[in-house]
Amino acid sequence: MVLVAGAGVSGIAAAEVLGAAGAAVTVSDDDPAKLAALPEGAGGLPSAEIPEGTEVVVTSPGRPPDHPLVAAAAARGIEVIGEPELAWRLGAARERPPVWLVVTGTNGKTTTTEMLAAILRGAGEDAVACGNIGYPVVSAVAAGHAVLAVELSSFQLHWSPSVRPAAGVVLNVAEDHLDWHGGMDGYAAAKARALLGDVAVAGIDDPVAAGLLADAPARKRIGVTLAEPGPDQLGVRDGMLLDRAFGGGELLPAAAVVPAGPPGITDALAAAALARAHGVPAVAIREALAGFAPGPHRSAPVGRVAGVTFVDDSKATNPHAADAALAAVAARAPGARAVWVVGGLLKGVSADALGELARRHDAHLAGVVVIGADRAPILDALARHAPDLPVREVETGDHEGMQTPVDPMPEAVRRAAELAGTGDVVLLAPAAASMDQFRDYAHRGDAFAGAVRDLAAPTTAGGRR
Repeated sequence: MVLVAGAGVSGIAAAEVLGAAGAAVTVSDDDPAKLAALPEGAGGLPSAEIPEGTEVVVTSPGRPPDHPLVAAAAARGIEVIGEPELAWRLGAARERPPVWLVVTGTNGKTTTTEMLAAILRGAGEDAVACGNIGYPVVSAVAAGHAVLAVELSSFQLHWSPSVRPAAGVVLNVAEDHLDWHGGMDGYAAAKARALLGDVAVAGIDDPVAAGLLADAPARKRIGVTLAEPGPDQLGVRDGMLLDRAFGGGELLPAAAVVPAGPPGITDALAAAALARAHGVPAVAIREALAGFAPGPHRSAPVGRVAGVTFVDDSKATNPHAADAALAAVAARAPGARAVWVVGGLLKGVSADALGELARRHDAHLAGVVVIGADRAPILDALARHAPDLPVREVETGDHEGMQTPVDPMPEAVRRAAELAGTGDVVLLAPAAASMDQFRDYAHRGDAFAGAVRDLAAPTTAGGRR
């Protein structure tokens, strides 16, 4: 018997695939609505109990190693794995297992994975983007795809002990999810699992990622850098992306990469490295990257009101990602200032990292608007690190004791617009998780875009929009 602990997207996908394979499956979740949506034949438990006869637990990725269910399973000698590990085992049992190309890092995972999938499909491969990007790996394996561009979070990698990708990349490693992993060492160790295959790739401009690459057991180790590349590296020379690791030569102009700026270029180099490791020709990489556009909530302009551009980067859920988003504003609109909308759940990350970001970008910031449950430490850090920066606090949206949560975005957008001038950019880059006030980062980004649309709507004579 298999217990699928968690009836989210990946849990339901795992239950469906296991059921189709003839396994006895039980699904547990504390949410009755999720249990009601289970596939036919999957028994549901309204708790985290482990039924008698359970041999394996497939856990949701967010469940940490010290969770009571995990501890109970360990005490009974029951193996605990994640949905990607299940996918790996199912695929490995096939006559022709799928090829895994794994992407991880604190920032840039989804963009790199989307770039890689676009390159693979452009080269005629039966490829799909899956994993943390939103499409479960187990579903991709069940569908029979030959090549998988797999985005994996540190949580998913922790619960995937057997995964050995054909090639994997660690883009960067900065403070994130430290509460889950117990510190940076545990977080970095989880990321390093992406580098256990034949080809290991890392962003060597990031010192932690470079260290993980140096220690990787891979047969071939490849660095990507914004500098001119050396042997076994991809980088930039005279404004061109250059492959010196696989002999691909010049790939495309750096100015043609979207999203613009250093993070987008690094993502493109990483995607190109994984594609080249799989044997994709340089011309296919050039064509795919030249036509690539990132998905929603990743430095996506959502409106322009009174000369102010509003940009949704709700996917920036940690300080490292917010730093990249702020840098992208300068790359996209030289001379423009930004009003930074920030806040949410810090996930164990020190608010000082946000204060230091504000200080570093101070010359290009017109102000900061702070939202979310962890406002107090963020406001304190801003006052200490950037005391002259205009800061506005949005108290709307605090949900404790409220039956109907109030969306904080209309007030946040209004206050940000008041701080911005013609030609400026209001940037939603929260540097924090969204679950305090929203369902997820996409819901947060959609709320931001909706508030911008409302701001742009003409006001009637009666004062109502």
